[in-house]
Amino acid sequence: MASADKMLHAIISGRVQGVGFRYFVQKTAYRLNLKGWVRNRKDGTVEVEAQGNPHILEQFVQALHQGPRSAIVSEVKTDWIPATNEFIDFRVRTTSD
Repeated sequence: MASADKMLHAIISGRVQGVGFRYFVQKTAYRLNLKGWVRNRKDGTVEVEAQGNPHILEQFVQALHQGPRSAIVSEVKTDWIPATNEFIDFRVRTTSD
């Protein structure tokens, strides 16, 4: 990964659980060659950390606003943090608080 990479932390709200949202995120991340993870949270939101080129991450955020066909995204909260280069791929993680 290049040193110019950034990391996105996002929380997605709406009808985003039980609609294939995590797998949509994983597929989109693979297509964009991003590294990181996605998981459901017990409060009904979906949490994402993704690392890569800042311009590609902007495309990724646009995809998060859309979601899969059966999702209804009401909000995407984003936070940009320095890249950690800790990820080797993009995974679906287990539900967390």
